[in-house]
Amino acid sequence: MSSETSLGALFASAFLSATILPGGSEVVLAGVLHLRPDLLFPALVVATLGNTLGGMSTYLLARLIPRKELPARIRMAQRHGSPILVLSWVPIIGDALCAAAGVLRLNWHACLLWMALGKGLRYVAIAAAMS
Repeated sequence: MSSETSLGALFASAFLSATILPGGSEVVLAGVLHLRPDLLFPALVVATLGNTLGGMSTYLLARLIPRKELPARIRMAQRHGSPILVLSWVPIIGDALCAAAGVLRLNWHACLLWMALGKGLRYVAIAAAMS
């Protein structure tokens, strides 16, 4: 499999895994690194970029929701602000955190930074566990 195909599949998996669709980009990353260890750095960048963009798409869609009375479930995101998005990689709650940040209209620059940091660190941990 070519490096472009491997990285393209990884990007698609990472992006879709960060939306409400189920996915396992960690397994795809592990597979790419197993088959092509020479792609370590590009794979980490591509996976982080794809997963962050997927999370930001959830954030942007949630910004479109008319803001009326905020549900109680959003209070955690409101209390902690954009740094809570460092946990956006966590299964089940990660998507909800991205959506909550959008509904709350938190600063998108800060959201992008914290989201990318959390998602990137998760992929680095997976890569480190494989070596």
